[in-house]
Amino acid sequence: MDRPPNGGTSHTLEVRGDFACWSRPELKVERWSYPCPTPSAARGIFDAIYWKPQFRWQVDRIELLAPPSYIALRRNEVSATAPAPSTINSWARGTRGPEPLLADSSDRRQQRQTMALRSPHFRVHAHIVPRAGSEADQKAFDRQFQRRATVGKCAWQPYLGCREFVAYFRYLPDSAAEPPPVQFSQDIGWMLYDVFDLAEQNGPGVGEPRISVFRAQIEDGVLNVPPYDSDLVRKPVEGRPS
Repeated sequence: MDRPPNGGTSHTLEVRGDFACWSRPELKVERWSYPCPTPSAARGIFDAIYWKPQFRWQVDRIELLAPPSYIALRRNEVSATAPAPSTINSWARGTRGPEPLLADSSDRRQQRQTMALRSPHFRVHAHIVPRAGSEADQKAFDRQFQRRATVGKCAWQPYLGCREFVAYFRYLPDSAAEPPPVQFSQDIGWMLYDVFDLAEQNGPGVGEPRISVFRAQIEDGVLNVPPYDSDLVRKPVEGRPS
């Protein structure tokens, strides 16, 4: 296994699926996928396998093992949003009658065009960054992730952008012995890095959303991802809305 720049163990996953869609945020109405997963989407796959509040995942590199192939899909989407967690909990307790979101309701159903990736196939390299006070447990975290990933164990099924696009993964103990990435290069421009502050002590997804972006360049099938605390990752300025 490779060593990440700041120490620790680099873990590699081979990920594939039937379809994928990591929507570009600049295209608001129609869903148009990036040619490869965003760092936050790749992080989500590792989180699905093993996550603890004592550390976070830092994605280092994403390799394309198949050239991007797009397919046009038309899907029904529900325009309404889920109610507050307190309301859902009251449904579960039976203290309040449930109010389901009906997907076949004409006033809530919207047809949207999706330009999704067909047969996506890539490799993701990432390493664990322990939070303050958990540095001594890093080797234990690495061993536990390796055990879970090797047997295909996960807390929830990882997915490729949309929950219906299931992701299948395989742990690669020696990525150097695997086939090289495809010959594909593209200047993506500004790409979504993450939707949470990864430096939060309690872990991403706990605090308020905090959008970050970076200049993404795929060269010879490889997207190198800068560290989250790097100046190459643009984050909201303190005191200004994100």
